[in-house]
Amino acid sequence: MTMPAATLRAALTTAVAVSILAASAAGHDAEAQSPLEAIESTEKGELKNPHSGDAGAAEEGHKLYMAAGCNGCHGGTGGGGMGPPLSNQVWVYGDDDDTLFRLITLGSDDLQAAGYRRIGTEAVVGPMPHAKDIVKSADDMWKIVTWIKSLHEN
Repeated sequence: MTMPAATLRAALTTAVAVSILAASAAGHDAEAQSPLEAIESTEKGELKNPHSGDAGAAEEGHKLYMAAGCNGCHGGTGGGGMGPPLSNQVWVYGDDDDTLFRLITLGSDDLQAAGYRRIGTEAVVGPMPHAKDIVKSADDMWKIVTWIKSLHEN
């Protein structure tokens, strides 16, 4: 028994559409990777910021920073408060993007447990809480890092 050409075409079209949707969903899942998944799947020092120097991403990062409540400790403009300022030249654990991403995601206690050490000092020395349950995607975390780094571009 042979299948009519129109039925065969419809079946092939459906199969191709399903394949495209599956590939698209897989790509979307990669974009929705959590900050913790990004850390767990990447060697120390190898995380790279896809938004480095992007003013639009920095602006969005500031909104995410505020929404995540980071301003409660670091101030709305990153000038500090209960937590250390983000706008001065002191980087307690380092100023590279990988370290900042890990610090915000893990918090200072888990960052130290992962082998990182303080290299700078600040008047405020309390532990930083983790944001791994607050910032939902690695992409959003990178935008926050981009905003923090933008405070040092001027």
